[in-house]
Amino acid sequence: MRIMMKGKYVLIPVAILTVGFIIMVSLINLRDEPPETQPAEQVRFVGTQVIQLGSVKAKIVGYGRLKSSQPVTLYSEVNGTLVSGDIPFKPAQSFRRNDLLLKIDDRQIRLDINSTKSDFLNALASVLPEIKVDFPGEYAVWQNFFNSCDFEHSLPELPPVNNQKIKLFLSRFNVYKLYYQVRNLEIQLEKHHFYAPFDGSIVSADLRVGSTARPGTRLGEIVNLENMEVEVPVPAEDIGWMDTGKKVEFSSSEITGTWEGRIKRIGSAIDERTHTVSVFFEIINSGKNELFENVFLKAVIPGKEIDSACSIPRKVIYNDAYVYIMHNGRLKQQPVDIVRRELDSVIVNGGLSTGDSLITDVLQGVAEGMPARSKN
Repeated sequence: MRIMMKGKYVLIPVAILTVGFIIMVSLINLRDEPPETQPAEQVRFVGTQVIQLGSVKAKIVGYGRLKSSQPVTLYSEVNGTLVSGDIPFKPAQSFRRNDLLLKIDDRQIRLDINSTKSDFLNALASVLPEIKVDFPGEYAVWQNFFNSCDFEHSLPELPPVNNQKIKLFLSRFNVYKLYYQVRNLEIQLEKHHFYAPFDGSIVSADLRVGSTARPGTRLGEIVNLENMEVEVPVPAEDIGWMDTGKKVEFSSSEITGTWEGRIKRIGSAIDERTHTVSVFFEIINSGKNELFENVFLKAVIPGKEIDSACSIPRKVIYNDAYVYIMHNGRLKQQPVDIVRRELDSVIVNGGLSTGDSLITDVLQGVAEGMPARSKN
């Protein structure tokens, strides 16, 4: 009996829990289901640029160093001691055209010239009486030539000889031989003096005043500052784009200022390693005096014009084939035709129209048709 009573006490709580669970489930099923809500479309805010088609001028950017187009190395062709000229022969010394840069002691060669010139005048004096007797019409010409010869100046040109007998007289008395001996020594005398052929500067001085020079001795190097040029390696594919008639703009990160230049000549060979062609420019405005040899310059070279085109940032080209534009408030992929690629931009002449809103931000994780608004 006690066992039966104990079983009743166990079944009653279980029955209560079961009934409560059934009532709860029934109440839940009676509650109305809330309507399903669609997630709102996420709007992407982007930078835009309104396209304006027109004439776009290509440009080529290159870099090179400014150098003298006429560096000159001085070598001695004679023996002697170096003597100072009009200016100190030292590096960085500037000079003007026709300044005496350096001289090699010329006292000995001058004595040799005067000695040989004396022999020449003696021979000419011996032939003058013969000419006076046999060719009185030619005597005045030769007498004037004799009078014009002195020991301080170079010999003048010999008078022209059309008469074979006069030529015979001159040859017999060694006039021709001695004349050309003097002229040869005068040429050697000129090699003792180094006159500046242009305005320039001394780059190096291998020997100083008082040193002894011998034939073949390197004396130093000078550069022409009147005619400076910049060698710029230009990619071979850009050569055809250059407008050779327009001025080029130069600038430098080493010196403040800008300078104008123009193309002097274009190389005819492609460098196999860099696939570039050397283009040489000259500086044409007065500001070139502010420049130094070997300064590193940036050249902006005007290129040819492209009609019905626009220049857009290079970063907005995707897969080298299309861009994104905003069309009716949504992103749209737009294929484009690229006619030229430049350093930071590309020139497009197909696929875009005036008024199109080009997306200028770099887009990631987007899809065509996504809603978009301009940050501008």
